[in-house]
Amino acid sequence: MVKEIKSTKKKETVTKKAKSTKKNAKKDTKKVTKKSLFKRISDWVKSVIKEVSKVKWTSKKEMIKYSIATIVFVIFFALFFYAIELLMALIKSLI
Repeated sequence: MVKEIKSTKKKETVTKKAKSTKKNAKKDTKKVTKKSLFKRISDWVKSVIKEVSKVKWTSKKEMIKYSIATIVFVIFFALFFYAIELLMALIKSLI
């Protein structure tokens, strides 16, 4: 009986400690002071500029090459699907 009381007391102290640490953690997060609005905005702008500087931008020559390739593929597939549509219309008119 005495052992049971000791074990329940230990469990109670453990749970109390866990609760108190949770409360302390909440208090610690509240202690952190917020930065001013202008400071947060300036930090955000600085980080955006830093990330944009890491981007590898395409050159004018590459951009022209990719644009021409895109236009050629669009025209090719437009003609391809137009031909399929004409073929289906021809088959439908024969039936």
